[in-house]
Amino acid sequence: MEQISPQPLQILDFETFLQVDMRVGTIIEVQENIKAKKPAYILKIDFGELGIKTSSAQIVENYTKDDLLHRQIVAVMNFPPKLVAGVKSEVLVLAAVCDFQGTVLLQPNLSVKNGVRIM
Repeated sequence: MEQISPQPLQILDFETFLQVDMRVGTIIEVQENIKAKKPAYILKIDFGELGIKTSSAQIVENYTKDDLLHRQIVAVMNFPPKLVAGVKSEVLVLAAVCDFQGTVLLQPNLSVKNGVRIM
């Protein structure tokens, strides 16, 4: 796993931050990605009016398929799609990556409408 510097790499202005389109979606389908080198899930995520998007996520160590189904998450919507272990990953699901706790999903603490933008 890539080590992240404890210090910010670059100071961004607010206009640059706004270019990152982060939205809330609900996971509606979870499958194991059997082609992945490291254990991963294929997620189908409902972003409301923005549609249903697919993502591949290495979050198996902390979450079962049942844990993930119907869970709201936060994802970056405007990265280009990337082919990950045979899956066209259309969004990047956001998580805290910790040495001790592994990968912990970011999620709203109250239910919100799918597609709501994170600011």
